Amino acid sequence: MSNHPNLESSIEFAENPEPRCPCILLLDTSGSMQGAPITALNDGIRVFKNSLSKDSLASLRVEVAIVTFDSRVTVVQDFVTVDQFEPPILTAQGVTHTGSGILKALDMIQARKAQYRANGVTYYRPWVFMITDGEPQGEPDEVVQHAALRIKADEDGKRVAFFAVGVENANEARLATIVQRAPVKLCGLNFQDLFLWLSKSMGAVAQSKPDDQVALPPPGWTTI
Repeated sequence: MSNHPNLESSIEFAENPEPRCPCILLLDTSGSMQGAPITALNDGIRVFKNSLSKDSLASLRVEVAIVTFDSRVTVVQDFVTVDQFEPPILTAQGVTHTGSGILKALDMIQARKAQYRANGVTYYRPWVFMITDGEPQGEPDEVVQHAALRIKADEDGKRVAFFAVGVENANEARLATIVQRAPVKLCGLNFQDLFLWLSKSMGAVAQSKPDDQVALPPPGWTTI
């Protein structure tokens, strides 16, 4: 890793001056995701990479980052364009530090936008796509409340689009108290269709102009 991240990003943006569409996958890797759920999630992330890679414009414009939360919050992948993105193999353990994960993701978006501005790169409204099978555990309520307030302020200011997906048996009522947009529920372990939808959605955003309203494809992976 270079000691000159600003120099690295200047070179990166000079080589690819396309507008950027940042997307953070904020993923619950707590113990209750062990077994089939985490396997299906890993498969879904590979589908996401493969699908986005087939879209030449999205490959230049969409930047992916991955943050996981269990008993700690981990930046598994900082922002990279799709060609540099290597899907990780995630494992599940620990409790669910949802609030801390949300705060980390929002901080990363703020910092990335500052880099775009410093390099004269235009950008689309960033997406945070949170997938969780539970509710916050093992962290103070104030942290979760602070995260909910940050989401509200950033959504109201159009600084972020924050989506929450509840895996089966997730406490959707609790999720709804944290996020602004109504959480959606994943049918079974249908992560592959979810990530195909996310890839098509990011592709649609990448084809648009940064301030356009974009019609997203209908999600076939959820029960509305």
